[in-house]
Amino acid sequence: MLAEVAYLPHECLDHFLILNEAHLRRLLRAYRGYYKTVRPYQALANNWPRPRDVQPPAFGRVVAIPQVGGLHHHYQRAA
Repeated sequence: MLAEVAYLPHECLDHFLILNEAHLRRLLRAYRGYYKTVRPYQALANNWPRPRDVQPPAFGRVVAIPQVGGLHHHYQRAA
């Protein structure tokens, strides 16, 4: 468990009140999912690890999708 907590950045620990071990584990899973899929990487020219399609304005307005309990957001177009 301690190795998993070391992986969690202070930005999460500073913004969440951890209620119990199960809550901490959910937060860890959510942050790992965000970190490995949605977070932009500076080494990749602020792109994602997985290639993404360009969404032109015709796809609709931009909506924010909360990630990691609302600590971060993912933006995409929705009709």
